Amino acid sequence: MASTGKALTLKISEIFLSLQGESSRVGLPTVFVRLTGCPLRCVWCDTAYAFAGGQTMSLPEILAEVIVAARDVGRVCVTGGEPLAQPACLPLLSALCDAGHAVSLETSGALDIGQVDARVARVVDIKAPGSGESDRNHWQNLALLTANDELKFVLKDRSDYEWARQLIEEGQLAALCPLLFSPVDGELPAATLADWLVADRLPVRFQIQLHKILWGKLRGR
Repeated sequence: MASTGKALTLKISEIFLSLQGESSRVGLPTVFVRLTGCPLRCVWCDTAYAFAGGQTMSLPEILAEVIVAARDVGRVCVTGGEPLAQPACLPLLSALCDAGHAVSLETSGALDIGQVDARVARVVDIKAPGSGESDRNHWQNLALLTANDELKFVLKDRSDYEWARQLIEEGQLAALCPLLFSPVDGELPAATLADWLVADRLPVRFQIQLHKILWGKLRGR
């Protein structure tokens, strides 16, 4: 996807300023850089529009647009699709850090995160069976996590919940980094998942996608 040197480019779906809707940074003004393309097809995916299309932009062009959007904000989230599917995502992340931004990466967990700049906070999905893509989990990523990272579980039903709970307990995942549990929108009632978490006293953060509560499925928000 990327060439070398000054011609380094990426396929960008959109760049926009909004509130962070998920993770421990929820509610904070954040500039989102959404990259085009994803090798996964989760059955509940809500950003399928980023699978294709977009605009080819050079690294300097991306940085210039982010600088304008991030004025007085300072936080940038690189997301997708699956941003790591484009090799040039790695130098983009480093360049954003070099520019002084607090940078996070939202990744499906299907690709190696080992080469991501250590300054980046990595929010890594663990795909539950209900996603249809649980066999794509790159389990080697667990050994690379630090307290600066987060593991995210999006759960479709009780079966997904039990699967995730067992994984957390057997792998002692709470000792690695913060854990996030989310219900699949339109599939698992948020209050139901919240009740399960309270009853089981799991060491996780419950979250709902704030941006959907505020703006529905409107792009660029």
